[in-house]
Amino acid sequence: MSGPQPALPKQPLVLGIESSCDETGVGIVRGTTLLTNTVSSSMDEHVRFGGVIPEIASRAHLDAFVPTLQESLHEAGVTLDEIDAIAVTSGPGLAGALMVGVCAAKALAVATGKPLYAINHLVAHVGVGLLDGRPTSDGRPASDGRPASGGTPDAGAAAGLGAGALPENLGALLVSGGHTEILRIRSITDDVELLGSTIDDAAGEAYDKVARILGLGYPGGPAIDKLARTGNPKSIRFPRGLTQPKYMGTAEQPGPHRYDWSFSGLKTAVARCVEQFEARGEEVPVADIAAAFQEAVVDVISSKAVLACKENGIKDVLLGGGVAANSRLRELTGQRCTSAGIRLHVPPLDLCTDNGAMVAALGSQLIMAGIGPSGVSFAPDSSMPVTTVSVPA
Repeated sequence: MSGPQPALPKQPLVLGIESSCDETGVGIVRGTTLLTNTVSSSMDEHVRFGGVIPEIASRAHLDAFVPTLQESLHEAGVTLDEIDAIAVTSGPGLAGALMVGVCAAKALAVATGKPLYAINHLVAHVGVGLLDGRPTSDGRPASDGRPASGGTPDAGAAAGLGAGALPENLGALLVSGGHTEILRIRSITDDVELLGSTIDDAAGEAYDKVARILGLGYPGGPAIDKLARTGNPKSIRFPRGLTQPKYMGTAEQPGPHRYDWSFSGLKTAVARCVEQFEARGEEVPVADIAAAFQEAVVDVISSKAVLACKENGIKDVLLGGGVAANSRLRELTGQRCTSAGIRLHVPPLDLCTDNGAMVAALGSQLIMAGIGPSGVSFAPDSSMPVTTVSVPA
C-alpha cells in the first residue's frame, strides 16, 4: 500500500463500504454503472430503545459485514481480485460504527493490495446522481430509470441528472436521521460548500422523538407521515425555528442563521401541547398533532432550501437522505422548486438512504478525476466537514 499504485482503468471497478449509522452497506460500481447495492439494516434491534444505540449498531456491523460483502460480490458477478479500488465512509457518523467499516476496508486493502479511498458520507449522497443503472441482459446500460431484469433502477435517469456529469452549480438538500444540510456542489471531487445545516436535532431525529411522545413507535418518520394524512395540519401552529428576522436578516445583510434549521424547540412545543391536552383531561388529537408537526418541519426545510438556492444561483437541487421518502417533504419541496424555477431531482428511495453504492460512486469519481488514494493511516472522523470530500494520503 505504501509503494506506487498501478494506473487504474478509465472505468474503474470500485467496491464501496458504508457503516456510518445502522446500515451495513456494500455496493459495487464500474465507472458510473451500478452493478449492485447490498444493504443489511440493524433497525429492528433499535426499535425497543426508540432510536439508534451506537454500541448495538457497531456490533451489528461486525456480524453483517462479511455476509453483506459476499452477497454483493456474488450479485455483481465479480471477485475481490477483479476490484480496482476500495472506497469507505470515514465520516461523519457514529464513531464506533465508522470504525468497523474503516477497519474492514483497511483489512481488505492490505490483503488485496488495492488502493483505498476514505470519503465523506454526505458528499457520497450526491454521488448517486451520477450513476447509470445496472446493465440489461443484453449488456446495454439501462437509461430510462426503470430496473433491468433482476437489476436496480437507473439512479441518474430517475434523478434527472444524467449519468456521468452533474449540473453546474448543483445544490443538494440532505435530510436524514443524523443530518439536515443544504450544500452547493461546484465539483463533486474537490469543491463542496456547506450553505446551511441544523444547529441541533436533525429532521429525522425530531421525527423519532415526536413519534415517541405521541406513542407511535420507532422509526418515527414513516409512522408520522402515514398518520399525518388523516390529520389537519392547520389545527395547531407549531413554531418554525430560526425564521425570526434576527436570524434571517436580508439577502444584502444575512443573519447568522439565514439558511440554518433548528428542530429542538419544535419537539419541545409538541411535548408541551400533548401535556396541555392531558392536563385538561381531553383526548390527545394525535393525527392532528402529527400533521401539524410534519407541516412545520417540511415548511421550514423547503422554504429555507429554496431560499438558499435562489440567492446562490442554484437551478438544480438533489434531495437525498432517508427523510427524502417523506411524501409531504417531496410534495412541498417540489411545488416550491417549480415556483422558483428550480429543478428538483430525487434518486430512487433505496439510493437516498445510506448505502454502499453511493460510496463506491464517489470513489469512482475521485479515481476518474485523477485524485490519489488515502492510504491506510487515516482514522475515522465522526465530525468530518463536508468540505473534505476525501482524506488525502
